[in-house]
Amino acid sequence: MLPDVQTTVGVHFERAAELPPDRLSRSSPTPDCCQARTRAQDGQKLSAPLHTAVVTSIQSPTVSLRALAHAASHAGMGLVVIGDRKSPSQFALEGARFWPIAEQQRLDFDLVRRLPENHYARKNVGYLLALRAGAGAIFDTDDDNAPLASWRTREEWVNACGVSACGWINAYAYFTAAHIWPRGLPLDCIGAARPRNAARGDSISTQAPVQQALVNGSPDVDAIWRLVMDREFTFDSGDSIRLNPGAWCPFNSQSTWWFPAAFPLLYLPSHVSFRMTDIWRSFVAQRCLWELGFGVVFHGPEMFQDRNAHNLVRDFEQEVPGYLGNTRICEILERTPLRGGKSETGANLHRCYEALVGAGFVPASEVTMLEAWLSDLHSVCRGHPY
Repeated sequence: MLPDVQTTVGVHFERAAELPPDRLSRSSPTPDCCQARTRAQDGQKLSAPLHTAVVTSIQSPTVSLRALAHAASHAGMGLVVIGDRKSPSQFALEGARFWPIAEQQRLDFDLVRRLPENHYARKNVGYLLALRAGAGAIFDTDDDNAPLASWRTREEWVNACGVSACGWINAYAYFTAAHIWPRGLPLDCIGAARPRNAARGDSISTQAPVQQALVNGSPDVDAIWRLVMDREFTFDSGDSIRLNPGAWCPFNSQSTWWFPAAFPLLYLPSHVSFRMTDIWRSFVAQRCLWELGFGVVFHGPEMFQDRNAHNLVRDFEQEVPGYLGNTRICEILERTPLRGGKSETGANLHRCYEALVGAGFVPASEVTMLEAWLSDLHSVCRGHPY
């Protein structure tokens, strides 16, 4: 049982039912492509693309998820909630479409029949459903995250300051002077956090198919940070930063925007540990984005996490493959020859996973799963050159 949000979150946000829309979030004006849209039911095609949030949940709607549903509805967004075997039989949340596992199994996606149950990778089904319904952007988040007042819908073109450095980057260091690092950053890099005046360029308009916003409260950090330094945390606001091709920083599935050029890269691997599935996805995605000339953009805090209960020692155990392997994974990906052009993104994704299979980080069955994803993606995104 989660503690009451009003004591846990305090002044950061109130119960969604009591919160005026202008205090819950400040949404950007509805883009032209989302005007005059009609609601779709059960994944049918929409009259125009819309932004869609995708989450998984194995519990009744949390206060955070209700706040997200309220904000998404206010912003004209869709909300897809993917259930699993442990999810409740009844899931009532206005503005959301809940997909229990029994309904998932009736879908015509090849991937559905292959995905394991009780696994975070079932979120892949939500991505496919959102894309089949015409989503023009996907907001990837979790059921224990609620929008801050700074949250708004994002577009693919944003203003961001370029970070000139290559290699491993601690993006968190651009938004705080405190010692904190993102989950997935190699342990031998955590002591090398960049100072607040680290070199960055002027803020310019840039195309960013993947954008990660930071999260206050319980930000995404590894079990070591939580076991040794855990506390409620608040990042500073500031200019967004853009990493160049050649720069690595792990990003997660907690508050991330994905746009069409990156849709194939949404794929979450199934045959890796729970605490590494989104992190290893982020490394593969960055490597593929480099071939398109893109890096990841990081924004200041836009969500607040009232974290679901976790066993931190279990989290640590699940993160060990990353502690030992993340540097080598990225070295392998850097050496993997890929091809430029949007039409090569799906093939590049396949090449990356073949390389990770060859190095022993994922089993060959992951490639079979990936091929099912790419086949299903082609069926729902016929207008894109994947």
